[in-house]
Amino acid sequence: MKKLKAVFVCAKKETVDYVYSEAQRKQIAEVTDLMPEIVNAGNFDSVDLKDVEVIFSTWGMMNFTDEQLDRMSNLKAVFYGAGATDYFARPLLARGIKVISAWKANAIPVAEFVLAQIILSMKNYFSNNWNNKFAGPGCYGETVALIGAGAISSKLQEMLKVLNLNVLVIPSRPERRTVSLEEAFRTAYVVSNHLPNREDNQKVLTRELFASMRQGATFINTGRGAQVDEAGLIEVLKARPDLTALLDVTFPEPPEAGSELYTLPNVRLTTHIAGSLNDEVHRMADYVIGDYLHFAAGEPLEHEVTEEMLMTH
Repeated sequence: MKKLKAVFVCAKKETVDYVYSEAQRKQIAEVTDLMPEIVNAGNFDSVDLKDVEVIFSTWGMMNFTDEQLDRMSNLKAVFYGAGATDYFARPLLARGIKVISAWKANAIPVAEFVLAQIILSMKNYFSNNWNNKFAGPGCYGETVALIGAGAISSKLQEMLKVLNLNVLVIPSRPERRTVSLEEAFRTAYVVSNHLPNREDNQKVLTRELFASMRQGATFINTGRGAQVDEAGLIEVLKARPDLTALLDVTFPEPPEAGSELYTLPNVRLTTHIAGSLNDEVHRMADYVIGDYLHFAAGEPLEHEVTEEMLMTH
């Protein structure tokens, strides 16, 4: 197998070291002709990249300009050891440069996190105590709504199959929906947000939707805080103490000092921990290293990103 000329591109060396373990970095150095520098916006102009064929990266990947891409005329593929590639992928795809992402790997811990929250929410675990003995319906035959149809939603759908739940999936593109947002919020006992991070999704989850939720229902957000009308959500949660909001993301993040999200008894805030972290991040590196080996051997790729994928879900 030919060793392709490779380089790490990332804003911070510490991020590369965090995602790619020492053993994984050693493996990459063994199967590629790896440049010693980690390239970022600060040193890009001082490094000769004309022979680079593949890039390894993760959170902190550069969004290249046309001029910068012109300087990497031999670039064939980018192996991104993280999830969403929307912010940098299109200029690469337009030039026929392959983009490989660990989006499926990053989806696993988020789906696991939400699965646990769904099961507990069906029992009303987050509000049940000896002063409030209201218990939820349990999992059998109840309805869950997943807002978004991407990798996390798809993985979660697989996991939920064993629970005998009625799962509604609402794609982010309105033209692809068979169930409306209004119906999803009105009928589901748990609503979980997995919308992609696009401008057209900002504040689409409105006060009216939250106000329509069933008695005792739960809203879970591991998508983006900006997709929620947070002022409207707070208003509804104050008026509806029966509802619960489990928020792993907010906007801004963390919430501003004095935000009622910190003090409302029916809100649980976590610090954006649903995605890959600590030991879990090395799964992302394994995914892209595996696909590099396929690429170098001329074999089909398992985790390639396409323009169609960026436009759907």
